[in-house]
Amino acid sequence: MKPSIPKGTRDFTPQQVVQRNYLKSILTDCFQRFGFQPIETPSFEKRETLMGKYGEEGDRLIFKILNSGEKVKKADLAALEKNDLKQFSNSLSEKALRYDLTVPFARFVAQHQNELVFPFRRFQIQNVWRADRPQHGRFQEFTQCDADIVGEKSLYQEVEMLQLYDTVFTKLGLTGVTLKINNRKILAGIAALLDASDRLVPFTVSLDKLDKIGREGVEKELLGKGFDPEALARLAPLFELEGTADEKLNTLASLLETSEVGQEGIAEIQFILTQLKSNPLAAAVDLNVTLARGLDYYTGLIVEVAAPEGVKMGSIGGGGRYDDLTSSFGLKDKSGIGISFGFDRIGLVLEELDLYPNTVHSPTQLLVSQFEPAANPWSLQLIHQLREAGMAAEFYPTTAKFKKQLSYANQKQIPWVVICAIQEFEQREFVLKNMTTGEESRHSMDVAFSVIQNELLG
Repeated sequence: MKPSIPKGTRDFTPQQVVQRNYLKSILTDCFQRFGFQPIETPSFEKRETLMGKYGEEGDRLIFKILNSGEKVKKADLAALEKNDLKQFSNSLSEKALRYDLTVPFARFVAQHQNELVFPFRRFQIQNVWRADRPQHGRFQEFTQCDADIVGEKSLYQEVEMLQLYDTVFTKLGLTGVTLKINNRKILAGIAALLDASDRLVPFTVSLDKLDKIGREGVEKELLGKGFDPEALARLAPLFELEGTADEKLNTLASLLETSEVGQEGIAEIQFILTQLKSNPLAAAVDLNVTLARGLDYYTGLIVEVAAPEGVKMGSIGGGGRYDDLTSSFGLKDKSGIGISFGFDRIGLVLEELDLYPNTVHSPTQLLVSQFEPAANPWSLQLIHQLREAGMAAEFYPTTAKFKKQLSYANQKQIPWVVICAIQEFEQREFVLKNMTTGEESRHSMDVAFSVIQNELLG
């Protein structure tokens, strides 16, 4: 059998894992600076926990887990005979792989509410699964990285989340990102313009595809959903909205002057922008009134992070305010706000822009070569001392040729090599070779630890 993996999944080489660990360390450090605490949830949840939370399109992308053993007998064969494939499929599955980290988090908060201190600040870095069409930067299994604050409605938390984005990208050296923001209440006001306040979800689902299918595609899709052509003409000013954020807000305020909910959304955006004027971000902030993010649970601010111009990548982050997500699990009045970092996409961007530090390579700092078996006890003792002192060292396992051992060090980007062949051993000496510069220095075996420690630790 030819070795292969399912489409939409990936293997990671040691180098790639080191890079991913670097990214994870930066994210974790920033989260902790902002007071977020780590949690983990199971890779799969009860099917009913996930279904109905992501909209119709999101629900279709959930990976369901087939029942096993005796539970297979629960299959609804009558539904199959009636060609009710949805019901039949549901009867075969009681669990599903998590689609995102937000809904499991809401379940977690409701389940552990008596153990948590509110407002609760959580971060989580774990894999999620979506039955999406694989393409560049889009996978069926990928790592999601979330930060949430639940328990308060303060708009200062929105400001903090934007600052968190900015802090992470600054720490990564990733310049040129744009934080696109909007408010779900503004979208509700726009829906009212279409006389479609009761159809906000299908409206936002279509509007969210603007970057993919363009204005004409969005309008065509909305017409297909039964929206009035004359009403759609009222959207024209929105597609053509230009200027600064303040200018866009002024235009919106006039356009939505009869919409109470729309005005509320405008006021919330204005508050956030005012706070950011006092504490400017390195990243650009753009008010994008067509930004919708199709997930059903957003109720206030929505944000999406665009990669630097010139990088062929979709959004590398997104999130927003959700006021009622925990109520489906029996916990009411626990508003939350959460943002997500596109871990895998950010990694691809860092790789494309060559932003990983040169130090992000094999963790091994020193290779002790093997030429003279009589020197091996000394070599192993040296390695033990170095490891005890916190340094990463390897022992080449065989007495291979000099060129082969050095090639091994080069391929793994190991910066230092200890050489102790028969000549050196007889003189109780060793050679320390700098693989970066090619320089060699000779030292007594008795001071090996201190010499190497000084070189490796600077």
